Amino acid sequence: MKYKIVSDSSSNMLRLEDVAFATVPLKILCGSNEFTDDNNLNLEEMITTLKKSSYKTSTSCPNPNDWLDAFSDAENIFAITITSALSGSYNSLLQAKQDYENYNPHAHVFTIDSLSAGPEMYLIIEKIKECILQELSYDEICQKITDYQTHTSLLFSLQSLTNLANNGRVSHAAAKIAGILGIRMVGIADEHGQLKLLDKCRGEKKAIDTIFKEMKHYGYNGGSVRIAHCYNQNAADTLSSLIKNDYPESDIKIHHCTGLCSYYAEYGGLMIGFEK
Repeated sequence: MKYKIVSDSSSNMLRLEDVAFATVPLKILCGSNEFTDDNNLNLEEMITTLKKSSYKTSTSCPNPNDWLDAFSDAENIFAITITSALSGSYNSLLQAKQDYENYNPHAHVFTIDSLSAGPEMYLIIEKIKECILQELSYDEICQKITDYQTHTSLLFSLQSLTNLANNGRVSHAAAKIAGILGIRMVGIADEHGQLKLLDKCRGEKKAIDTIFKEMKHYGYNGGSVRIAHCYNQNAADTLSSLIKNDYPESDIKIHHCTGLCSYYAEYGGLMIGFEK
């Protein structure tokens, strides 16, 4: 097997056609309950359990052996993780890379700290697939992806920051504001992979308008957009229509958040990966 793409499950991509692909699941923990972010996850059950529980919740990243199992016997591997600013997944991947290349001297593992999550990772994975299908060399693909990462961004709109705050990802003060009187927080994953809050919006329509304004501010000009939502198809469709109105030829895909992104985006959340 010449090429393989491996991602942790924060990409929301659990399968990929036409190229070798594997997902390494993160886990969501709540008391004695452990939810594995894979194809077997009952998302509604997870969200209901988290809402009803009084236990502290947290997440668990893959260990190096999980990554090694996913590598299988591939010769050239492109492996991508959620931002290292939010998780230990990337450090675990680095250990797996070292072990794999030590045991397989002819193998190469290109590690990608996405500095992001969800739909921006989705875009990067699609770009890797495109390069593989174009039959580019390993080194050419590495360079293409390094360059491509400078031309993608992630914005988000959340009506609750509870899980982010409880896991130290944003301040508790910001979390108290979100959800009050319909306030939604709009933010971005910055160049260091940290979550940066940009605006407080009263109501969903204002939040969607603000997202589109910020997309343009950060360089969007009609490129590909991937929208992930947590039980908020209507908002995703509304944003898609807004983009299409100004950029009719834009490539937009909408999908549901899987477990890890649903945990952090929470009910009603939107995540938007876009080219700039």
